[in-house]
Formats: sequence, structure tokens, C-alpha cells
Amino acid sequence: MTHLFTLETTACGLSWFTYKIFDFIVPTNGPDLFPTRNCYTDLRRKLSLFAGMGNSNSCSNHLGIPPAKGPNAVGCSDFMMDHTVKGTFFRLYYPCVAYEDAEKPDWIPSKEYFYGLADFMNINRGLSEMIFNYLFGSFKIPAAMNAPYKQNGKCPVVVFSHGLGAFRTLYSAICTELASQGFIVAAVEHRDESAAATFFYHGKTEEPEEKEEESPPPKPNHEAPENLVEEWMYYRSLKPGESEFPLRNKQVKKRADECMKALDILIQINSGKKMENVLGTEFDWMTLANSMDLCRIAVMGHSFGGATVIEALCEEVNFKCGIALDAWMLPLDDEIYVRVKQPIFFINSEKFQWAGNIMHMRKLVPPDSSSTQRKMVTIKGTVHQSFPDFTFLTGNWIGKILKLKGEIDPQVAIDLCNKASLAFLQRHLGMDKDFNQWDHLIEGKDDNLIPGTNVTEIP
Repeated sequence: MTHLFTLETTACGLSWFTYKIFDFIVPTNGPDLFPTRNCYTDLRRKLSLFAGMGNSNSCSNHLGIPPAKGPNAVGCSDFMMDHTVKGTFFRLYYPCVAYEDAEKPDWIPSKEYFYGLADFMNINRGLSEMIFNYLFGSFKIPAAMNAPYKQNGKCPVVVFSHGLGAFRTLYSAICTELASQGFIVAAVEHRDESAAATFFYHGKTEEPEEKEEESPPPKPNHEAPENLVEEWMYYRSLKPGESEFPLRNKQVKKRADECMKALDILIQINSGKKMENVLGTEFDWMTLANSMDLCRIAVMGHSFGGATVIEALCEEVNFKCGIALDAWMLPLDDEIYVRVKQPIFFINSEKFQWAGNIMHMRKLVPPDSSSTQRKMVTIKGTVHQSFPDFTFLTGNWIGKILKLKGEIDPQVAIDLCNKASLAFLQRHLGMDKDFNQWDHLIEGKDDNLIPGTNVTEIP
């Protein structure tokens, strides 16, 4: 049955409207995309989340991703090594030379990512493109695209892994903050079919026939290299009756491998080796030679990316420590826990975690442990979406109604996450000699941080 609707003209109206028509366009038997949560409720929330991200400021006076707070201006550029699906793809954030009128990249790089988000949320692509094109047009990442690297000693390195249904640009508030504090951050876009969308290239076998009286397609944010054809990979949902663990376990291993490949590329770039970037960006990658402190390398990730952190620590000793944001532990083999030796920091939201998930974290962070190597904290008043950029782009009252925002301001939540992450990295990468900030955090002296977890009745 076909339903015809009239779209509201503001982001707030469109948010309300989309929320109301959810039952018409999203089936109630869609995939359970957030573990242990009711799939219908969460699909409803996901659609409403994106509907609240309008480019109108009528919903809130604070829409937009906030600029980083560190002493360095932030630049970013994309790197793709090997054009095939087996290659590696990441966005690099780095301290840059500040200059006026710097180009800031779109938060959503191209319309194909809209399609991927639609697939992830199990909604119609045609409808999603119409809505998303309206809603996302004005949002930019607070970083200068392809800006010159700022030479200022050797930078520690962080490899970042996104969550299920996300992609490389959706954690810019965290990645830009680390870069502003002097880190080089590689945000990997995974090709295990857990990203909402990603792309690669294949060889061009024949030229397409020219068609008359047909308007040219819209120009994408990137140009396909000569003699190569762009190919997109979209999110793969669970098939009817399919067990989740085998798929996610296979994916987490590939994700960890992709993080290690990204690190290997950075190591080669640091050595001064000329690396071919398939994307042919304007950024001069040779300026990064001898810019990285390869004794100070960490891995970080959110949700499925949190599980990827654990897997990567197990497989790569060059990762000296790891930070897992609201980690989803289901994809991991039981035998992996005894193999991880590096320091780990779990930063959880108050509303997402449950006993079974915390039980697996405690295999790595025993509740009676006095060691500073393995710690867990919970940020009060936060939800699972407090870590990606979502809450910055949703009007305050819309976020509250749809329960996409926690009880504390999104800026406060992400500032706490960044502050805690930075303190951990400084402590365990040997960057800070007094450790006062780290001790202050883990002793529970911040009113919004709970040492350990708020989840009770854990076996």
C-alpha cells in the first residue's frame, strides 16, 4: 500500500512528522541492531535521531559539532591504500597549520552514506534520500580539509574504530579533540559489512555508452581514479534465523586486522616511504615523515569498535593501550580475555550497559583490582549515542523526547569522555609525569563520573 505525506518545512516539524509516520515505513520485525534492546523501539529511535538533525536552527541554538578545545588547529585528510576491497581506508586527523577560510568537510561525505544509513535503519532509500538531503546539508566537521601538517615534534598515535552502522566521519568530536591535543588519529572505515556504507574500486573493463538527453549525475566529494570504477559496500543485517555470534566474531577479527593495517601504513609513512594514496588528495603525506612517536600508540573505539579494541590489543603488541567506549562484548571469543596484556580503559554510558555485557568486561577489569592498568568508569546521565556526534546535531527538546540524549548536556558528556580518554592516554603512554588528572578521575572525584559501573546484580 502506498502512503502519501506532506513534509513539514522545519527540522523540528520534520522530526515530529517522521516520528509519527515511523509505523508506516519501518516494519516491526526489523533486525535487532542494538544488542539486548527491543528492535522496534531502537529502530524508531534511530529514524527519529536522524530526523532531528535538521540544518535549521529552529530546534536548538546549539546545533553543530563543537570545535576542539586543544592548543592545535586540526586538519584532516582521507587515505586509501590499495583500491580493492582488501585495501585500507581511513580518515586522518592531525595538528595542522591554522589559516583563514579553510575548507571544512561535510559530516556526511556523499549521498551513498545516506543510503547506508537507510539500510541500517531498515527504511526506504528513496524516502531517506529526500529526508537526509534536507537534514544534513549544512553540517561540517570542525577540521580543515587537507590543511598542511604542523611540524611540532613527534605525535602519539591513535587508531579509532567506529561502531555498528557508522563510518569514518561520525566520531569527529572525539577525533578532532585528540588531534588538537597533539595526537595523530586514524579513523578507520571498516569493510566487514558492519559500516553503514563504504566504497572501494575495481578495474574499468569497458566505457559506458553515452546517453543523450540525460543530465549528469551529481558530483561526489571524491573523484574516482583514472581507469577505476567506484563500488559501494553497504551494511549487512542478520538474515532470518541467522545466529549473531558467528557473523560478529568474523567481523571483529577483520576489523582488528584493518586497524593493524592502518597502523602499518602510518609506520611506513613515518619512515618516509612514499605511499600511493588511491584517492589522490591534496594533502602532502610526505610531510608526516618522522612525525609520529611509535612508542606511543593506542587503539580506541565505540560499541562494536570497543570489541575491536580488545581484539586488536590481543593481536598487535604495538598498541600500548586501549580505550573502549560503551563496548559491545558479544563478538569476542572467550579465550581472548587471558591473552590481552595491555592497559585497558572502559568508559561506559549510564543507560546502555547490562549485566551480561559488564560481566565480560570484568574478565579484563576485576572489581577488586587495585591496578591502575585496567579501569572502568561510567559517565552519569549519558546514553549510547553520547559518544558519536549524534547528540550535537539533535535539538535539545527533540533529543529529550526521543531519549537520544542523556540527562547531562551533550557537550559536558563528550568533554568528560575526552578528558578521561586524554588522562588515560597520558598516563599509560608515559606522557604525563604527575598523573594527577588520571588519579582524580579514577578515584571518583568528578561528580559526573562513577568509578566502575552503575549496573547491579552482576554474576
